[in-house]
Amino acid sequence: MHPLKLAPLMSWREFLDAASAPPTTRHADSRSVDTGWHGASWEEAIELATDGWPLALEETDVTVAELRESAGLSHAVTVLEPAWDVTGSEVDVGAYLSGVPECMVDAVPRQVSRRGKVITFVVPGGYSNTIEHHVIINRGLALAALCSAIIDAGHSVEVWSGFAGYLAMGGKTHRFCGMARVITAGEPFDVGRLIFAVAHPAMLRRLWFGVWDAQPTAVSTAMALGNYGFPPYTLDAADLPAEITDPYVFPYLTAQDRQWDDLPTALSWGRRMFGELGLIQH
Repeated sequence: MHPLKLAPLMSWREFLDAASAPPTTRHADSRSVDTGWHGASWEEAIELATDGWPLALEETDVTVAELRESAGLSHAVTVLEPAWDVTGSEVDVGAYLSGVPECMVDAVPRQVSRRGKVITFVVPGGYSNTIEHHVIINRGLALAALCSAIIDAGHSVEVWSGFAGYLAMGGKTHRFCGMARVITAGEPFDVGRLIFAVAHPAMLRRLWFGVWDAQPTAVSTAMALGNYGFPPYTLDAADLPAEITDPYVFPYLTAQDRQWDDLPTALSWGRRMFGELGLIQH
């Protein structure tokens, strides 16, 4: 039995190398000529994965900053904190009676964040073949806006893409899984790469298929003939390297997920998530 859990691909370069390795099966769908369902040709997918995918922003006529603005993520939360000086709007009676010159108090607005966290997102690359392109794109743009806001608040993000599911092989059902690090915490934030990885249909339908098409022949052929597995395409924190703790694992896309149908609704998810992650002191 060949292994169906691949060693984690620790960088984007490793993932691209694995995806573009020569296929070991003549049934390799990753190189198929059908560009409608895949969203791009094989050559276009490799180019977009290498250079990034700004077109998603151009087609929606927005920038990442505007996405953050729409989602209410443009700035850290502003709070009012007391500041003592020789002048101010109120007197601190205790300081005044103690003879402290800076006994007057003003409420000063200040943006406050819990700086320095590393937020790890795990995004399932698997979904039904009926999921429409705009759903994939809206979810990806919402995640890009959220990641940008997290970085703007002084934190780091790490993003993993994974393709896992179930495969009938040798008369039994087996779980397969591959994981790839898209964004490494602390590296310069490549928003074009992130948008391709989480918002372009070709990430799954070209490149993740390509990874499996290059596995040992028994595996690659079984994957291709089995239509690259069946759901649930669920990922788990245990699929990551052991040193990565407390990731936020997205559920995989299903036809019932209506929050990604339009961009404003998708962005409202980002606003809620920013609060739930506890990145801002209110």
